[in-house]
Amino acid sequence: MFNEFKTFAMRGNVVDMAVGIIIGGAFGKIISSFVSDVIMPPIGLLMGNVDFSQLFINLSETSYESLALAQEAGAPTINYGVFINTVLDFIIIAFAIFMVIRGMNKMKKKEEEKPAEPAKPSEEVQLLTEIRDALNNRG
Repeated sequence: MFNEFKTFAMRGNVVDMAVGIIIGGAFGKIISSFVSDVIMPPIGLLMGNVDFSQLFINLSETSYESLALAQEAGAPTINYGVFINTVLDFIIIAFAIFMVIRGMNKMKKKEEEKPAEPAKPSEEVQLLTEIRDALNNRG
């Protein structure tokens, strides 16, 4: 059983997939930081100094000044500002993946467009061609 697992785990596809997942996780963190730390502050500034990560709907009867205070008190909240950040994360990641796949497809298409060398005739066909040519040259 251990040998079967080792064979499975060491296949090229499994290792490639693991590398992709690790890089994807790191890429996701970078995009999340990009959205929350670079994109959303200027948008919030343009909308009147709004911090999207603090936008929430309080479902309790008690009033809270911030999302952190509401969460600390255990109040039920709808955190639509965090949701907006997450949607933007997804859109940016999806666009980046689209661009990578698009580039790979273009490279693949260029490789397919290259004309393939004509297949060389088999040894039997070459031998028969030589015999035919020799017979034609003889007479």
